[in-house]
Amino acid sequence: MSLPLSPPADPLTPAPPWETTEWFNSEPLDLTRLHGRVVVVEAFQMLCPGCVSHALPQATRLARTFGDDLAVVGLHTVFEHHDAMTPVSLKAFLHEYRITFPVDVDAVRGAHLVTFGRYRMRGTPTTVLIDRDGMLRGRQFGQVDDMALASAVTRLLDDAVPPAVRTTRDTEPPAVCAVDGTCT
Repeated sequence: MSLPLSPPADPLTPAPPWETTEWFNSEPLDLTRLHGRVVVVEAFQMLCPGCVSHALPQATRLARTFGDDLAVVGLHTVFEHHDAMTPVSLKAFLHEYRITFPVDVDAVRGAHLVTFGRYRMRGTPTTVLIDRDGMLRGRQFGQVDDMALASAVTRLLDDAVPPAVRTTRDTEPPAVCAVDGTCT
């Protein structure tokens, strides 16, 4: 089943900072370093079937398709099978599945995943959209349709183009558009 990406309750909410313990395929990143770029965060667990079969391949396709215009970041959120999902296992997993975009490991405080909680995620996979200004624009638990996600990313990328340069729109685009095509 494929779900649309839902806009957050308040679309002008700044995306919360990430708190991580380790990075793979990149030096440590944060949202201030990515300011000016559209960001897709894919929260996953390497033992999550939906993550492995859909979300991570989708994130890889996004990174390949949009290149430097889009920052794709994986967030490894371990809330079960802790003994099996170690950083050593994750490194091997990323190599075997040829995942080359940056991946961070969510910090744990007590029994709580820090970044996972800040973004009010319910499980994995969860896809998050952040605009060029660092504002949270969408979050969806579960599978997101490829075309719907690509459309939402494209809309966020197009919003950065000055109105005089736009050739496909006669008017200003709506401030927020969800992957399902609804705009507010």
